Amino acid sequence: MSKAEAPHEPMAPAASRRPVMRLLEQLGRKGTLRILWELRDGMPQSFRALRVSTGDMSPSVLNDRLKELRAGGIVALADAGYVLTESGGELVKRLKPLNQWADRWFEAPEQN
Repeated sequence: MSKAEAPHEPMAPAASRRPVMRLLEQLGRKGTLRILWELRDGMPQSFRALRVSTGDMSPSVLNDRLKELRAGGIVALADAGYVLTESGGELVKRLKPLNQWADRWFEAPEQN
């Protein structure tokens, strides 16, 4: 088992016992989706580089979200920086169709 695939704890405490609701609660936290999206290409990013690529997110928020994502087994800290785990990569892959839908929706809001 690689460092990126080590057993993990559930992400931030959530009110729901349903896994999908817990995931959506976590993804809805400030900055979480932005971090995942910036790591989607598989290239490691240092804390500083990730802060810049997330629009100068406050260091405390970025640190908190990274801790939560690491605890949830979605992000790992490798020698070269933060990266998505295999599980995190799968999650981002599943978010890409949502991104495509959002692009279409944004381009034609009057049809929605």
